[in-house]
Parts: sequence; C-alpha cells; structure tokens
Amino acid sequence: MSDAPRREPGKRRLVLWRHGQTAWNVERRFQGKTDIPLDETGVEQAHRAARLLAALRPTAILASPLQRAADTAQALADVTGLPVAHDKDLIERDGGQWEGLTAREIRERFPAEHARWQPPGGETSAQVAKRVGTALERALDELPPTGLLVVASHGAALRLGMSNLLGFPEEIWERLGGLSNCCWSVLAEMRDGGWRLVEHNAGTLPEPVLSDDRTDNGA
Repeated sequence: MSDAPRREPGKRRLVLWRHGQTAWNVERRFQGKTDIPLDETGVEQAHRAARLLAALRPTAILASPLQRAADTAQALADVTGLPVAHDKDLIERDGGQWEGLTAREIRERFPAEHARWQPPGGETSAQVAKRVGTALERALDELPPTGLLVVASHGAALRLGMSNLLGFPEEIWERLGGLSNCCWSVLAEMRDGGWRLVEHNAGTLPEPVLSDDRTDNGA
C-alpha cells in the first residue's frame, strides 16, 4: 500500500491567463519568443485583472519568463502576496522568420506557409502543444488537493497547451477561440483526475486585443 497522501478528487482548479497588451499586439505583429514589454494599457489591464483573480483565492502563480507575462503575473503577486515561479516551457510559440512581422507582411511574404500556419524556422502547433501541456502537467503535479494555480502566459501557448491538457484532437485546436489580452480560461479537475473547461476568455476588460490564430497567434 502506498504511503502517499490520498487526494480528494475534483477539487483543484487551473486558471490560464494571457498577458496584458503590448505595442506589438496593437500593431498585429507576431511576437513569438521576442521579449516585448507591456504597454501602458497592458499594465493597467494586468492590475485590474489581478484584483479580479485575487478574489478566486489562488494558491500558486506560475508564469512564462518573457517580461509581458512575467509582469502580468507580478501584478497578481503584488495583490496576493504569493511568489511567482517561472517556467521557460511556457514561453510563446517560436515564430521563426515571422517574428516582428505584421499579419499583412506574413500573408504577403509567406503565402504558402501562412496557408498552413507554419512559421519558417519556428515551432509547429504540435510541438507547442506538447511543450506547454507538459509544463502544465508538471505544475499541476505539485498543486495541493484543493489548490488553484494561475498561469500567466501567451495566447497561442495557452490555447495549444490547454488543448493538450484536455486531450483535444489536433483537428479542433483551431476551433477553440483565442484569449483576449489579460483574459483567462478556467479548468476544473474532474473526479476521474481529468480536466474540463468551465470558462473561456473570461474577464471584464475594455476592448482587449483578441488572440486570433490567423492574426495574432504568436502573442
């Protein structure tokens, strides 16, 4: 018989929180792993969202180390007093030659790759899904039985990682709408240990920039 403590099923929760707005979001530039900071609006969004998320009583905060996500997470840490842990596997999709380009420039310069939504020299959707999904599973393994983990990351990274965690087949990944800046999804643990999506793109923020798979996938 195992000496490990028994965990009551179906009590853990996971909040997947996209970072606040950046100048490149507004310009519809593919950010990817390029380390772009929050703009003034993004900072305001992060502080407002942090006050709302604090009401959920999170027990842990995890973030991508890219500053737009890390600073978003820090806004919640400032409200709750919780420390922020960072995991490089939560960074945004590597956009290869697309990084820094606008949506129009990507369409015009890389029509074939755009049609497949595969940045030259960058990651595939499957690679991102596995990388981020594994990072989420790793973090959840450390979450107490009734814990609530908030993960601050990026639009494509969160959409694909969440799809992996939920076991969605690849053919429906793009049907799951993206997250707006500083909005979030909530997953709840089921009694069998799996996860279900209970909220998506939640938040009450003014005119956030939506993470769209074909215009802002590298958010």
